[in-house]
Order: sequence, then structure tokens, then C-alpha cells
Amino acid sequence: MIGIVLFKTALAVYLASAVVYGISLWVRKVQTARIATWLMLAALVIHTLSFVSHCMTAGPSPAVGIHDTLSFFAWVMAAAYLGLQLRTKTRVLGVFVSPVIFLIMVVASVRLGGDVGGSAALQGSLVMFHVIFSVTGEALFAVASCAGLMYLIQDDMIKKKKGGSLIRLFPSLRDLDRINHLCLSWGFTLLTFGILAGSGWARIVWGSHWQWDTKQIWTLLAWVLYGFLLYQRLVIGWQGRRAALWSLVILTLLALLLIIGTVFFPSVHKFV
Repeated sequence: MIGIVLFKTALAVYLASAVVYGISLWVRKVQTARIATWLMLAALVIHTLSFVSHCMTAGPSPAVGIHDTLSFFAWVMAAAYLGLQLRTKTRVLGVFVSPVIFLIMVVASVRLGGDVGGSAALQGSLVMFHVIFSVTGEALFAVASCAGLMYLIQDDMIKKKKGGSLIRLFPSLRDLDRINHLCLSWGFTLLTFGILAGSGWARIVWGSHWQWDTKQIWTLLAWVLYGFLLYQRLVIGWQGRRAALWSLVILTLLALLLIIGTVFFPSVHKFV
């Protein structure tokens, strides 16, 4: 019960943070964005306490359901963004990140307090590592795409000589490109570890690393696409607008495929 209250409180504070970030852009005041950042930090702390409360009352979940997965996804996005603020001057990027976090929390709240069920094949320590690494990597890709979107908007405003005083609030294009690169690099690394853990568990349970499951195919596609983008950045030298555009296109494509796969195709990655 306490965990549910903490989750709802975190959801409300994430909303407040998103609203204040929007106001900061409207009034064109960096100080307002600072308040929004503190609100996001408060929401993250409360969100963390909700996880702790859940573990204390229910113990580690034998399987990870849609609520836990989405809640953790939002938590990683918030933590990653706040951590990146310590290294870059990207406070106003929260205008793009905070609404995404809030919307994910809203979707997660639909199954709040419900029972999490799953087959025995989806229970085990490797499954937990698989979920943690994979979801963290995917959340970092989402942050990279938010930075990419802001890069594209700001770059377009600069080229068209629009924005005036608004453009001064935005982080530098260099910082946005740096965030895109850092999130892409760490996200790809963690997703790789997640795939290896999941593949190892599949071998133990089903006797084969590959099952032609829709979620496996989707994850492999994500790994290939982001691996391609990382290769282009590190070897070919992609950066700036091209890297930002591709990170946004890949995330949009994967989101659409995930929705289609979840709705129309069966999967062993199902929880009720």
C-alpha cells in the first residue's frame, strides 16, 4: 500500500516537473528550469522509495510485469538525465525528457497494484539481469532521441535565424551531440549484456538460444540498428544533425514495431 502511494506521489511530482519545464520555456527563464530540475530529483527520490517499499513488502518479483518494466524505464530516464546534467549544461533538455517520463509513468500506473504473473520459464536470476540491462539500455536510447530531437529543432532555428532570446536558453549543440553519443554508447553496451543474459537463460530453459519470439526479433533488430548507428559515429565519423536524425528515426520505427508486435503477435514475453 505504501509503495502504491509513493508511486502515485512520484507520478504527481513528475507531472509538476514537466509543467514547470514547459513554463520555463514559455517565460524564457533558466531559473524556472532549475526549479523543474529539483522537482524531477524529488520525484526520482520518491520513485526510488516506491521500489524499496515494494521489495520490502513483496520481496524480489519472480517475474517482471509491464508495470515494473515501464516504471523502471521511466526511473532510468530520469536518473540518466539528471546525471548527464552534472556533466553538461543541458537543463532545458528536461522540456523534452520530462513529458516522456510522465507519459510512461501514466501507462505504468494502469497495472499498478495488480498481480504479476508469468510462466516458470520467465523466473530466475538471469531473467532479472536480462530485464535490468535491456530496459536500462532502451531507456538510454530514449534519452539519446530526446537530445537528438532538441538538436534538430535548435539547429533548424539557428539556420533560419529564428528563436531570438529563446535560443539562448537551449543547451549548446555540442552538449546535445555529446549526450546523444554517451547514451548511445552506454545503451548499446547494456543492451548487449541484456541480450546475452536472456540468450543464456533461453538456452537453459528451452535448450536453444533463439526461439523466433517477436520480442527476441525486435530486440535483435534494435541491437543491429543502434549498432549500425554507433559504428557510423565511431568509425565513419557521423555526428551532429545526421546522428540526431537517425537516433530519432530508429526509436520511432522500433516503437511502432513494438506496438504492432505486442498487439498482433504472440510472445513468450507475456505477463498477466
